[in-house]
Amino acid sequence: MIIPGLRHSGSAGKPASERGRFAIALSAAVAMLVLPSAAAADEAESGYSGKSLWSNQVRSYALESLQSDEAMSVAAIPLNGPGIEQYINADALMSPGSIMKLITTYAALEILGPNHHWDTDFLTDGVMVGDTLEGNLYVRFGGDPKLTIERLWSTLSELRSMGITRIEGDLVLDGSYFEIDGGFPEFEDNGDNPHAPFLVEPSAYLTNLNLLHFQVRADERGTQAWSTPALNDVVIDNRVIATAEGPCPARRSFEWQPIFHDDNRVTVRVTGELPRGCRSTTYLSLLPQDRYSASLIRSVLADVGVTLSGSHVNAETPEEARLVMKTTSPDLVTMVRDINKWSSNVMARQLLLTIGAENRQEDEDDDRVAGIRVIYDWLEKKGIDTAGMVIDNGAGLTRHGRITARQGARILQHAWNSPYSADLMASMPIIATDGTMARRLRNTGMDGEGRIKTGYLENVRSIAGFTRDANHTTWAVVGMVNNDPAWNGQAVLDRVLYSLHFRPPTGTAISRAPGGESSTSIQ
Repeated sequence: MIIPGLRHSGSAGKPASERGRFAIALSAAVAMLVLPSAAAADEAESGYSGKSLWSNQVRSYALESLQSDEAMSVAAIPLNGPGIEQYINADALMSPGSIMKLITTYAALEILGPNHHWDTDFLTDGVMVGDTLEGNLYVRFGGDPKLTIERLWSTLSELRSMGITRIEGDLVLDGSYFEIDGGFPEFEDNGDNPHAPFLVEPSAYLTNLNLLHFQVRADERGTQAWSTPALNDVVIDNRVIATAEGPCPARRSFEWQPIFHDDNRVTVRVTGELPRGCRSTTYLSLLPQDRYSASLIRSVLADVGVTLSGSHVNAETPEEARLVMKTTSPDLVTMVRDINKWSSNVMARQLLLTIGAENRQEDEDDDRVAGIRVIYDWLEKKGIDTAGMVIDNGAGLTRHGRITARQGARILQHAWNSPYSADLMASMPIIATDGTMARRLRNTGMDGEGRIKTGYLENVRSIAGFTRDANHTTWAVVGMVNNDPAWNGQAVLDRVLYSLHFRPPTGTAISRAPGGESSTSIQ
């Protein structure tokens, strides 16, 4: 049974038609950020006591930009200095997009531990006679989110170093580490490329992110096209025409069309025109994970000088099989950095399955559902109200996921005080510097002043993370825009970060003591 998402009741590609409008809106917003009006400057100097509240100003700007007073939700909480908590529609359940990865990665750091590793074992039920392994080669996968071709090459080359040049048996893939009951909820993508890297689904068989890197280059000989890795199951039909030297065209000038055959092989036809000295590239996911991994392992074995005579089989490893070699992944901290810096959907989803597999109860047969249960339990033990929250796949690549800005900010408060706060923060994109924030808020004086995870779906834009204001106070901030269309939502959320940095909400707060006396404090 497929469960689209678990709503808790207890305590991707942008359409081409939007690109022009987004560029215009972003340019206008940045101009407003860099060159604030005289009135805004006066307000900044006078502070935010009285009627001129930060949240009111941000709400007004969002209303003007989004044409809706319910399209945006924001929660901003000072963590280590003066400031007044700010909330705008903070209890509205919103679609979060990829900021959901922060919950998955933070949970993994505390539940699995920062030193968690994934093992991939290579075993045999045969014997080594001279230069031949007489028996099957078993690959027992352990759910590794990033088992790369480089690590496979390094591990499998050990066979050649042991003097083995031939395997007389089958390649047997064991993907029993994960339990999946019926598959995963379908994500309805609004793009035109079902083979895009961000759509790769998790699998115990996952290797090399299940991707093929295609390249075509033009020189005096014409054009040459190739893929990395080079798999026997994938053939390139190169129809790119070489032209005289000139400006190199954009990648969208080329069409990479996969043609699927009855024998499970794929032909990729590439067309376009390419000036000499130029190249173009693309990444595609074209094969099921088990078939991709089998073809990749066979290819790597050939590269290191080992011939495999048998075929590819999926089966569990027999108890009598002996370990020949293994590869161990980098630690979880390294994986978390890759997930959050570059918003890897498949790695985040793989991480959620790992949480489930490592904490599966006897009556559970779906590691996605088990992982979600474990995260809900973990959040509630921290006193976080999870009512209405929907963790669908741990990556945010879903139309079902829901969270409130207040819930998100509360989670970030706990993360700030976690023993692993430094590991989580180091994984997040730095404003105007790297990851998915590399091109945002440039030339605004905010370079390096925040670590912000971003989210992006059709009609969804979001931010979540930690940012520092001009007074050196760090804020936990969560902002989400759910609007049709949301093409200008990024500019609105950038304005939130800018205002929080240069015009933070500080002022005079009045509190009343139990005896009825009032006192004032500067925040």
